[in-house]
Amino acid sequence: MKAEMMKGMVNMELTYTMQGDYLIPDLALQEEETHIGKYGMLRKTYLKNHRKGMFASLMLSGKLTEHLAEIDQVAKQRIERIMAKLLKSSPAPDKATDPLGWTGYMNNLQHSAEETILAELVYS
Repeated sequence: MKAEMMKGMVNMELTYTMQGDYLIPDLALQEEETHIGKYGMLRKTYLKNHRKGMFASLMLSGKLTEHLAEIDQVAKQRIERIMAKLLKSSPAPDKATDPLGWTGYMNNLQHSAEETILAELVYS
Protein backbone atom coordinates (compact mmCIF):
# COMPACT_ATOMS: atom_id res chain seq x y z
CA MET A 1 0.00 0.00 0.00
CA LYS A 2 2.78 2.42 0.90
CA ALA A 3 4.52 1.80 -2.44
CA GLU A 4 1.29 2.70 -4.26
CA MET A 5 1.00 5.99 -2.36
CA MET A 6 4.62 6.86 -3.07
CA LYS A 7 4.19 6.20 -6.78
CA GLY A 8 2.73 9.62 -7.58
CA MET A 9 4.82 11.58 -5.10
CA VAL A 10 8.13 13.31 -5.73
CA ASN A 11 10.94 12.66 -3.29
CA MET A 12 12.08 16.06 -2.01
CA GLU A 13 14.90 16.58 0.43
CA LEU A 14 15.05 20.07 1.90
CA THR A 15 18.00 21.79 3.48
CA TYR A 16 17.60 24.50 6.08
CA THR A 17 19.56 27.54 7.20
CA MET A 18 19.49 28.72 10.80
CA GLN A 19 18.52 32.39 11.09
CA GLY A 20 18.27 33.44 14.68
CA ASP A 21 16.06 30.90 16.43
CA TYR A 22 14.40 29.72 13.22
CA LEU A 23 15.22 27.15 10.55
CA ILE A 24 14.43 28.64 7.14
CA PRO A 25 14.16 26.24 4.16
CA ASP A 26 16.63 26.84 1.33
CA LEU A 27 14.27 27.22 -1.60
CA ALA A 28 15.27 28.24 -5.10
CA LEU A 29 13.63 28.02 -8.49
CA GLN A 30 15.38 25.77 -10.94
CA GLU A 31 15.94 27.64 -14.17
CA GLU A 32 16.73 25.92 -17.39
CA GLU A 33 19.70 27.36 -19.17
CA THR A 34 18.25 29.15 -22.17
CA HIS A 35 20.40 31.26 -24.43
CA ILE A 36 18.88 34.67 -24.90
CA GLY A 37 20.34 36.60 -27.81
CA LYS A 38 20.52 40.24 -28.78
CA TYR A 39 16.81 40.81 -29.37
CA GLY A 40 15.78 39.01 -26.18
CA MET A 41 18.17 41.13 -24.15
CA LEU A 42 16.90 44.31 -25.83
CA ARG A 43 13.35 43.25 -24.97
CA LYS A 44 14.35 42.62 -21.35
CA THR A 45 15.88 46.09 -21.06
CA TYR A 46 12.79 47.65 -22.64
CA LEU A 47 10.43 45.82 -20.28
CA LYS A 48 12.56 46.65 -17.26
CA ASN A 49 12.67 50.38 -18.09
CA HIS A 50 9.30 51.04 -19.74
CA ARG A 51 6.89 48.20 -18.86
CA LYS A 52 7.70 47.52 -15.23
CA GLY A 53 4.37 45.84 -14.48
CA MET A 54 4.67 43.41 -17.36
CA PHE A 55 8.31 42.72 -16.46
CA ALA A 56 7.40 41.99 -12.84
CA SER A 57 4.47 39.80 -13.85
CA LEU A 58 6.59 37.71 -16.24
CA MET A 59 9.37 37.42 -13.71
CA LEU A 60 7.10 36.39 -10.82
CA SER A 61 5.29 33.82 -12.95
CA GLY A 62 8.61 32.33 -14.06
CA LYS A 63 7.89 33.01 -17.72
CA LEU A 64 10.36 35.84 -18.35
CA THR A 65 13.12 33.64 -19.78
CA GLU A 66 10.63 31.81 -21.99
CA HIS A 67 9.21 35.12 -23.24
CA LEU A 68 12.66 36.56 -24.01
CA ALA A 69 13.80 33.41 -25.82
CA GLU A 70 10.63 33.42 -27.91
CA ILE A 71 11.04 37.11 -28.82
CA ASP A 72 14.65 36.47 -29.81
CA GLN A 73 13.78 33.47 -31.97
CA VAL A 74 10.85 35.18 -33.70
CA ALA A 75 12.92 38.33 -34.33
CA LYS A 76 15.71 36.34 -35.98
CA GLN A 77 13.25 34.42 -38.17
CA ARG A 78 11.45 37.59 -39.25
CA ILE A 79 14.72 39.37 -40.08
CA GLU A 80 15.71 36.45 -42.32
CA ARG A 81 12.33 36.59 -44.10
CA ILE A 82 12.49 40.36 -44.54
CA MET A 83 16.06 40.14 -45.87
CA ALA A 84 15.06 37.46 -48.38
CA LYS A 85 12.07 39.54 -49.50
CA LEU A 86 14.19 42.69 -49.90
CA LEU A 87 16.88 40.80 -51.83
CA LYS A 88 14.24 39.35 -54.13
CA SER A 89 12.73 42.76 -54.89
CA SER A 90 16.10 44.51 -55.38
CA PRO A 91 19.10 42.17 -55.81
CA ALA A 92 22.50 43.00 -54.33
CA PRO A 93 25.48 43.93 -56.50
CA ASP A 94 27.82 41.12 -57.52
CA LYS A 95 30.00 40.14 -54.58
CA ALA A 96 32.93 39.02 -56.78
CA THR A 97 33.21 42.26 -58.76
CA ASP A 98 32.18 44.78 -56.08
CA PRO A 99 32.80 43.33 -52.60
CA LEU A 100 32.58 46.67 -50.79
CA GLY A 101 29.38 47.61 -52.60
CA TRP A 102 27.90 44.22 -51.78
CA THR A 103 28.88 44.56 -48.10
CA GLY A 104 27.42 48.05 -47.85
CA TYR A 105 24.21 46.96 -49.56
CA MET A 106 23.78 43.90 -47.33
CA ASN A 107 24.47 45.97 -44.19
CA ASN A 108 21.86 48.49 -45.32
CA LEU A 109 19.29 45.71 -45.81
CA GLN A 110 20.17 44.21 -42.41
CA HIS A 111 19.70 47.56 -40.67
CA SER A 112 16.39 48.18 -42.44
CA ALA A 113 15.07 44.76 -41.47
CA GLU A 114 16.33 45.17 -37.92
CA GLU A 115 14.73 48.60 -37.56
CA THR A 116 11.37 47.14 -38.57
CA ILE A 117 11.69 44.25 -36.11
CA LEU A 118 12.76 46.47 -33.24
CA ALA A 119 9.75 48.76 -33.74
CA GLU A 120 7.19 45.98 -34.24
CA LEU A 121 8.40 43.24 -31.92
CA VAL A 122 10.96 44.34 -29.35
CA TYR A 123 9.78 47.84 -28.41
CA SER A 124 6.04 47.24 -28.37
